[in-house]
Parts: sequence; C-alpha cells; structure tokens
Amino acid sequence: MTAVVSQSWFMTTRLLRGTVREPLFLMIGLVQPAIWLLIFGQLFYRVTELSGFGDGRPYIDYLTPGVIVMMALTRGAWSGGNILEELDRGVLDRFLISPVSRIALIGGHLCQQAITIAVQSVIVLALALAMGARFPGGPAGAGVLVLAATLMVLAVGSLSMSFALIIRRSQSLTAVIQFVLLPLVFLSSAFMDQNLAAGWIQAAAKVNPIDWAVVAGRSALAADTDWRTVLVRLGMLALLAAACGLLAARSFRSYQRSL
Repeated sequence: MTAVVSQSWFMTTRLLRGTVREPLFLMIGLVQPAIWLLIFGQLFYRVTELSGFGDGRPYIDYLTPGVIVMMALTRGAWSGGNILEELDRGVLDRFLISPVSRIALIGGHLCQQAITIAVQSVIVLALALAMGARFPGGPAGAGVLVLAATLMVLAVGSLSMSFALIIRRSQSLTAVIQFVLLPLVFLSSAFMDQNLAAGWIQAAAKVNPIDWAVVAGRSALAADTDWRTVLVRLGMLALLAAACGLLAARSFRSYQRSL
C-alpha cells in the first residue's frame, strides 16, 4: 500500500512538473470561467428578481459555484486526452514494462487533476470576489465548494480515462464529450434555479452529479448553510468518484490484457 501511494505521488509530481513548466495552459483554463462569470453574470443579473429564484442574493453569488463545477467537469472530461497522448507517444507502454503499480499510473493523473482544479477553483473564487460576489459561508464554504469540484474532477476524469482506454481514438472521445457535456450542465441548477425549471428537468437534476456538486457548494457558501444537504451530496459525489475510479482501474487492466 505504501509503495502504491509513493508511486502515485511520484507520477503526480511528474505530471505537475509538466503543468508548472507550461503555466500558459493553466491560465488558458481560467479564461473560460472568467468569461462565463463576466458574460453570464451581466446577461442574467436581473433574473434574481423573478419570484422563486434563489435566496435574494445577487446572481454573481448564485453563478460562481456553477462556473467552478463546470470548470471541473470540463477538466475531468478531457483527462482521457492525456492518456491518449501518452499512448500515442509510447509513454504508457514503457511504464507498463516497469515495476510501477498500475493503480499509480491512473492515480497520478487523477491526483494531478485534483490539485490543479483545487488551485483553479481558489483563483476563480478570488476573481468572483473581485467582481462583487460575496459568500457569507466564508472559508469553510469555499472549502466545501473546492472539495465538491475536486470530487467532480475525480469522477469525470476516471470515466474519461476509462473511455479513452477502451476506444483509443481522440476523435471519438471528443465527440462523446461534446455530446454529453452541455446537456448535463443545463440539466442542473448551475445557471438557473430549479424552482423555475420544467418538472422533467427538476427530476433529471436530482440524479445529476453536476447538480449535487453545485448544490453542495452553493449551500455551503450561503449564510444559513443546510449541512445535511451539503454532507449528503458530498457523500454521493465521493461514492461516485470511488466507483468511477474502480472502473478506470478495470479498464486499465483490460487495456493491458489486450496488448
């Protein structure tokens, strides 16, 4: 177990060094959330005047958790692309002939994604504060939102890597991501209060992990946090991340047997 942890950390630091050497890639990943905050925040700022929408706070307060979870979703969805790049370069196959744990090969990618999204989430929160957002939940609420985003990237990243190991084609991975990503976001409360959505959308949101993460983060950032709601949704996200991680490990073994 100790060997798996140390090897996973070695793989994580190896990938993080690549991220640090190319900070432009990290910054580009922040441009889109900044645009969402700026454009959507201004476009829908009066939607909070609708009866039944939110708790009366400004829309930028409501929007920020949705933007951070969507950023985590996007980052996780493209994790499979990193695996495909390593496959194309022969990096993954070279690791397979080494004594490194197969779990560490997957775990390193997931830890790198988790650390990166945690840093990006803190930056986006700071950006939202600079734009006028206020979060009565304070640092504890912010920590819950970062945790929810981290669990989201672990779950979606595992699924993406599983799919990449099965299909091994970047075009197919891109098509699936584009087909699934936006509908899942709009079937959640990331941008619009579910009290104003159609009944079938409200039903879909209840089983949508994106909505679990958004609701947990938004509730934790509110003045009167419903901790039962927060803990239940974080628990469901943790179970989902664990299940998706096991699926990724099984997919990796299947790939290894196919060689």
